Amino acid sequence: MAPSLDFSVFWAKDTRKGTPVVVKMENPNYSVVEIDGPDAAFRPVDKDRGKNAKQFTWVLLLKAHRAVGCVAWLAAVLWALLGAVKKRLIFRQGVAMESEKSSKGKLLFKFLRGFLVLSMVALVFEVVAHLNGWHYFQNPNLHIPQTSEIEGWFHLVYVGWLEFRADYIAPLILSLSNICVALFIIQSLDRLVLCIGCFWIKYKKIKPRIEGDPFKSDDVEGGGYQYPMVLVQIPMCNEREVYEQSISAVCQIDWPKDRLLIQVLDDSDDESILSLIKAEVAKWSQRGVNIVYRHRLIRTGYKAGNLKSAMSCDYVKGYEFVAIFDADFQPNPDFLKLTVPHFKDNPELGLVQTRWGFVNKDENLLTRLQNINLCFHFEVEQQVNGVFLNFFGFNGTAGVWRIKALEESGGWLERTTVEDMDIAVRAHLNGWKFIFLNDVKVLCEVPESYEAYRKQQHRWHSGPMQLFRLCLPAILTSKISCLKKANLILLFFLLRKLILPFYSFTLFCIILPLTMFVPEAELPIWVICYIPVLMSFLNILPAPRSFPFIVPYLLFENTMSVTKFNAMVSGLFQLGSSYEWVVTKKAGRASEPDLLAAAERESKAIGHTQLHRGVSDSGLSELSKLKELQEAEPLPPKKKVNKIYKKELALAFLLLTASVRSLLSAQGIHFYFLLFQGASFLLVGLDLIGEQMS
Repeated sequence: MAPSLDFSVFWAKDTRKGTPVVVKMENPNYSVVEIDGPDAAFRPVDKDRGKNAKQFTWVLLLKAHRAVGCVAWLAAVLWALLGAVKKRLIFRQGVAMESEKSSKGKLLFKFLRGFLVLSMVALVFEVVAHLNGWHYFQNPNLHIPQTSEIEGWFHLVYVGWLEFRADYIAPLILSLSNICVALFIIQSLDRLVLCIGCFWIKYKKIKPRIEGDPFKSDDVEGGGYQYPMVLVQIPMCNEREVYEQSISAVCQIDWPKDRLLIQVLDDSDDESILSLIKAEVAKWSQRGVNIVYRHRLIRTGYKAGNLKSAMSCDYVKGYEFVAIFDADFQPNPDFLKLTVPHFKDNPELGLVQTRWGFVNKDENLLTRLQNINLCFHFEVEQQVNGVFLNFFGFNGTAGVWRIKALEESGGWLERTTVEDMDIAVRAHLNGWKFIFLNDVKVLCEVPESYEAYRKQQHRWHSGPMQLFRLCLPAILTSKISCLKKANLILLFFLLRKLILPFYSFTLFCIILPLTMFVPEAELPIWVICYIPVLMSFLNILPAPRSFPFIVPYLLFENTMSVTKFNAMVSGLFQLGSSYEWVVTKKAGRASEPDLLAAAERESKAIGHTQLHRGVSDSGLSELSKLKELQEAEPLPPKKKVNKIYKKELALAFLLLTASVRSLLSAQGIHFYFLLFQGASFLLVGLDLIGEQMS
């Protein structure tokens, strides 16, 4: 409670109280009396007249103490208020919002904060104007500019802007655009050479082949020595949606049981998921599968640490090859028979990589666009590099390694988030060769949500730059040929991992929109139209069914360059986000034909000792229930809805607007496109990516 400040008792002792009243009497025999107050005539004697100087000093000190206490109380209240404002507005402590209204609440909060700032600025302006006497009606000397004067000012400002733009801004943009265009041409030539190499492989029908028949079905028991010891590893972490189908598919690989060991490497920290995975492993172990469960209490090194820990076990020393499958991968039963024979009579071969197939590629627009990118990656990049260079980046899964190659290359290291590329580069520096099998596919999933896809792309683009910093000295001092060193440094790392996101972001997300304001720095039509369209056609050739999505693909790739450029910078300069590892969220989907075929094989496998590929018991029961419901009451077909992303679409629309404006600038109509550009910037300004709209 604030201290009272009643000074009237002391400071107002001699003040005259009351209202003066004049009373006039009709009878002149009475006199006129003037009364100052109700007790003026009977005022007591002042008690303070007898106080000495010492008492007067003590009274003054008491009043001063009360005044200081009041000031301290006001300061404490003000300090507490400022602390609460700081916590809520700056650190946002104690501000809780409902989950379903979080985006709207945050938007309203930002609007209120901006309105508060504008109000404070207006208040300061009003105070300054009042102190300087800028009053329209009270200051007759204030000059009000006329319309002609305002038009003259606008003309001078516009002419000055044109001169400044032409002399200072346009040369800088032109210089930067020339550099980006040169990098763009180099990268396009590299992409064109890869496509020509792919066409040559298709024309000549070049592919790795197995000479003879290393496995004879009529002499499996007698020729058991032909089957090498193979270790299969399934690293996973909290994979509730996909662990069951992955373990089921791997356990049904067609390979002698005594020559095969399956390791389920679980880094999960959820007790419910741990029990589910243990139960699944126990179920297949009871069926005679040589499978073990391994769990780490401390998840150090993420996937690399998990694989390194598993390879240090004593019981894996007698194995010659190791196959790795992520938790959402479902290999066919003949996977090992199609891959392991390539190692026979080829002691320099260290890795056999297979292609990925996607069960959810038609789920939404995002999965379709990913399918275009990944099909080009496997069909063109991996296949061409495997045929002509015997080197490519290991994809981290769906591949078979020679354990000797892993050990001689230093094994799995925990220094980057791209441990697969790290071991591939070190194995290449040690002279090991790689083979890519384009005709062997392993089913898996692509991320269906944009958040999962963005985090995956961040890891895929920040890790290579971090690895480049670490591997550059080893590349320069290695004993491989100068041609292979140049390929690793110039093409594998710099051109495809650094230059590609740099020029894509700078040229199409910065320079191209700026040309709408600075027409002196316009890009040539062949840069913004002809070459991008040609490259998009080449990229989409491995997935011809995706041809209707070529325009969204071109725009989406340019918008994704923001995320890729950010990841590249964080990896190159080893920022904190380059060490982030987030497990890509899975949906646990399986293609319908594959599910039906698995159910049929499972039903035929009853009573037989040989295992066939199939889904788990729970999956079969769900499938039978679904069939019963369909037979009882046919359900209407469920319409798929393509999910698009509002802010990505806004940025893509901005780029499309800038491109069309550049194409039509000769007709002098670019002013109308400035309106579209402004509307697009309003949508993209605060946060480029994140929200989705179905």
